[in-house]
Amino acid sequence: VGYGKTEVAMRAAFKAVIDGKKQVAVLVPTTVLAMQHYETFVARMAHFPVRIGILSRFCSTKENRHTLRKVKEGEVDIIIGTHRMLSKDVVFKDLGLLIIDEEQRFG
Repeated sequence: VGYGKTEVAMRAAFKAVIDGKKQVAVLVPTTVLAMQHYETFVARMAHFPVRIGILSRFCSTKENRHTLRKVKEGEVDIIIGTHRMLSKDVVFKDLGLLIIDEEQRFG
C-alpha cells in the first residue's frame, strides 16, 4: 500500500504507447476504480498524444460500442476497464501491454 504501483503502471503504459506504438489494456477489479484510473491517466497524459478510453457500466451501451470500435481500429491507445475487457467482442489492433491492478481485500 502506498508504494506507487499506479505511478509505475502509468509510466509503463506511457512508454509502451509513445516508444513502442502499442496499445495498453488496464484491467481493474471495480467500476469505481476504473473511473478513478481513467481520470488519473487522462489528467497525467493530457499534454501528450495519448488517446485513452474506458469500458464501464457507467457508460452507455452506445458509448461502450463506440469505444470498442475505436480500440479495434487502433484509435485508442490505452483502454481501462473491468472484466468487461475479457469479453470476446473486445478486439485490439496491436496490444503490447496488459496491466492487471489487483486491489487488496481485507476482512
